[in-house]
Amino acid sequence: MGGTRWLKGLCILTMVLTTTPASADASNPPPRLQPVAWSAIAGWPGSDLKPSFAAFQRSCREILKTARGFKRASRFGGDPADWQTVCNEALATPAEHARAYFEQGFEAYRVVDPVRPEGLFTGYFEPEYRGSRTPSPAFPVAVYGKPDDLVAFDEATEARTGLRYGRIVDGRPAPYLTRREIEAGALADRHLEIAWMASPIDAYFMQVQGSARLNLPDGSFMRLAFAAKSGRPYTSIGRLLAERAHLPREQIGMETIRDWMAAHPAEARELMAENESYVFFREIPVGDPHLGPPGGEQVGLTAEVSLAVDRRYWTYGTPVWLDTQVPGPAADEPFRRLMVAQDTGSAIRGAVRGDIFFGSGHAVGIPAGRMQAGGSMVVLLPRALALRLGLARP
Repeated sequence: MGGTRWLKGLCILTMVLTTTPASADASNPPPRLQPVAWSAIAGWPGSDLKPSFAAFQRSCREILKTARGFKRASRFGGDPADWQTVCNEALATPAEHARAYFEQGFEAYRVVDPVRPEGLFTGYFEPEYRGSRTPSPAFPVAVYGKPDDLVAFDEATEARTGLRYGRIVDGRPAPYLTRREIEAGALADRHLEIAWMASPIDAYFMQVQGSARLNLPDGSFMRLAFAAKSGRPYTSIGRLLAERAHLPREQIGMETIRDWMAAHPAEARELMAENESYVFFREIPVGDPHLGPPGGEQVGLTAEVSLAVDRRYWTYGTPVWLDTQVPGPAADEPFRRLMVAQDTGSAIRGAVRGDIFFGSGHAVGIPAGRMQAGGSMVVLLPRALALRLGLARP
């Protein structure tokens, strides 16, 4: 759901059903890495690595240019020097030699989490909605850019007030405006509107996803990315619908939530207002139309290759062999593929935890919204990093 777009890209199902795993608690046994031979990785022999290698090369360019992913320490991520050699080699390697490149320069490790050994994998996507650069009766719902009075407080202020984000009122830190206040027009006279949408429900879902493409009346489109959040608490509409018996918990999903909201517009507006959290956006260049929006690494996301991970464990750019199942037309289907860690999210918590980027548009939104499966991860670490971490070799 996007720098790190904290609500970026997280589908509704993730927000409803995912809780912080116990592995986040220091009292629980930590995850460990178990060496595994390439031939023992189910699906690895004969797999098509070209799309994954192209995504990894994009990550390498960012690593060599900014080392953005290393500004936050991670348990198994190492530092930029651990990745410099393999990234320079990646950029000089033709795609047809990707398999030899990985097998010669990396070691493979199965990730074992004693707290949640079955893992958890969900999905997200970049939605597309109707929109306009100007307001009209057909497009009455404003999309706001980041207000200049929204600030991030330092750690001392946060510890004292409990506020991570907010504003200064009469010289003192205070919470920012609620969703109800903003939608009632509290920001309407500040020229913050960057786009307009047809539906308040679409606008709400875009905020949960954290990014979107707006199809404009002239046939072009604009890409919106996460810019900031208000800092107010997030409340899941799916949870409220289940708690109030409007929908059975087992039926909660993006499609069922949208259907209920469309059938109950007045109640939907009130439910949306109960979620005080509000997300602000910025327009970003469309760039390569075959790629999705930039993730936390600021690299364009690749459908069914980019993975959002828990950055407490993994740095951006880490290759991850994922073995799970994804929703198919009739039933779940095996999904074994080399992914690249290029994003993160506040609900992505755990060493064997990932959010698969499914792509852009309504068609991929359906499987992304249904995606919730166990599985396993094999991470690929540069040999220099594995050696420095004292990890055994296969």
